[in-house]
Amino acid sequence: VHNGIIENYVELRRRAIRAGRRFKSETDTEVIAHLIQMEIGRGRKPLDALRRTVKELKGSYAVIVFCRLTPDRIFIARQGSPLLIGCGEGEQWIASDIPAILPQTKRIAEVFDGDIGVVTRDGHEIWDRDGKRKERDCREIKWSAGVAEKEGFKHFMLKEIFEQAHAVRDTLRGRIFPDERCISLDGAEKKLKKIMGCLRQITMVACGTSYHAALTGEYLLGDMCGLPVVVETASEYRYRNFFTDPCGLTIAVSQSGETADTLAALKLAKKNGSPVLAISNIMGSSIVREADAAILTRAGLEIGVASTKAFTTQLAVLCFLGLYIADLHGKISKEDFRAISTRLLELPRQIQSILRRSDEIRKIARRFTKSEGFLFLGRGANYPIALEGALKLKEISYQWAEGYPAGEMKHGPIALIDKGTPVVVLVPDDPRTYDKTISNIEEVKARRATVIAVTTAGNKEIARLADHVIYVPKTTWFLTPILMAVPLQLFAYHLADLRGKSIDKPRNLAKSVTVE
Repeated sequence: VHNGIIENYVELRRRAIRAGRRFKSETDTEVIAHLIQMEIGRGRKPLDALRRTVKELKGSYAVIVFCRLTPDRIFIARQGSPLLIGCGEGEQWIASDIPAILPQTKRIAEVFDGDIGVVTRDGHEIWDRDGKRKERDCREIKWSAGVAEKEGFKHFMLKEIFEQAHAVRDTLRGRIFPDERCISLDGAEKKLKKIMGCLRQITMVACGTSYHAALTGEYLLGDMCGLPVVVETASEYRYRNFFTDPCGLTIAVSQSGETADTLAALKLAKKNGSPVLAISNIMGSSIVREADAAILTRAGLEIGVASTKAFTTQLAVLCFLGLYIADLHGKISKEDFRAISTRLLELPRQIQSILRRSDEIRKIARRFTKSEGFLFLGRGANYPIALEGALKLKEISYQWAEGYPAGEMKHGPIALIDKGTPVVVLVPDDPRTYDKTISNIEEVKARRATVIAVTTAGNKEIARLADHVIYVPKTTWFLTPILMAVPLQLFAYHLADLRGKSIDKPRNLAKSVTVE
């Protein structure tokens, strides 16, 4: 069993063929089996055969090996792809992620990069890349087996959307103290104290939904902290020239903490001398272990492939991280700090009020089950939310959707708009962008588009312009992206459900992208 990509498999395959091996497939995985068998044929025991084989492999792999010679043992190796052991009494499990084994056990042992080992019914033995015996003790997972059940919801995604008020509350709990003018980063501030004092630039690396969270963070951190913030697609980060500022901080954002491209970008940033902060949901994940410091989102187990609560909790972390840095550098007044941090603590209640309108959003979605494509528009910090809304729709309903900065509409996307084209517009009560966004709505209405507006409660002007309106509670502009994201998740979910799509396991997608 192999999860990963062997980059030099063509070379290894040719060598095996020259040695007389006959292949039954074109996969890189089969090469591993042949190399192990060749080593056993030279008289080596299976564990030693696997050890010698992985030294030949370039790329990423989590490998599980079964051998007829030792039916009571399973051999494992890991490099760059996630692997863990579930610990039981007289039985053990091996998996790439916690949810797979959670119904069987809540005790896990982590397998690190370079590890090789043997698993039996009664336990496991692990050696590192240098052949040194390592104790990989079992630790207790706090998640209950119940979180891996739908608990009355039709899909895990819907359950996780409805868990967001609780998840964001857990993310903020014990970290924000408005009256004391204090933000706690769970010890990360101590590990990054040296860089925080002279911080001049922030670079964020991420993929997929986490990339959209990072893009939102670019606006939030840049505006709050008065610092240059750059966001890089992790999969492209290694393939371009960049400069590392000794007073720059790299932030790696990943729900699973195992995203292969983000992990590789993190390692490259460290190699070039940048301190790295991880924002992740999974304690003990590869990205958390590799980073200099980490802030956990505390979203709890997320099973649906399309991320929801992990996204909003990432945004919450970026918000209070922005407050922390702004206060540290004297960029925010005591009054503004207290006002924004107090509003942060109101988010769970406000999210709950949006969730109560799920049926209204479903009625709107029902009108668009036959639509061929959607355009999502936003400005400022809500432009990345437009991208995320479009991504959610693509992921689970398989409909084309384009997220775009509203101000760029005249530079191409307006050509897509025709009679009835659904255009979702994010219109928060932000004086810096409001009037311009209203102009965008008037432009698309002039082309006979159908407008779905997401706006701040109490806005009566939008009702005259838009065909459908979804309201979110009033808050500071700094926090509107979190509230705007929730109705877009519900809209995508209901549309996909009405179209009868596979929501929790959409085609061609995986929850954690652990290969490049």
